[in-house]
Amino acid sequence: MPVVAPTAVEPRRGCRIWLSYEDGAEGEVDLSDLADTGVFRAWADRAFFEAVRIEPHGGIAWGEDIELCPDALYLQLTGKTPDQIMPGLRRPVDDA
Repeated sequence: MPVVAPTAVEPRRGCRIWLSYEDGAEGEVDLSDLADTGVFRAWADRAFFEAVRIEPHGGIAWGEDIELCPDALYLQLTGKTPDQIMPGLRRPVDDA
């Protein structure tokens, strides 16, 4: 499960999606940097792009082959760092 779960997703103009998260964060994320590569070429079909959904485990998905990490999208949306949403992520090793 994601650190902060997405609560809603909507397609927007171009390759943008609007997301909201359980902590109240919301806004648009531009995915156009992915659009012309690999499986993301499927987004050229507007109906396919507009079928975006939240999977039960929190992933942002299209069809069977495309799923984006909700935590990565949260970081992009909020500008926060991984350390800010996952304290202790980089714990120092006491004895190696």
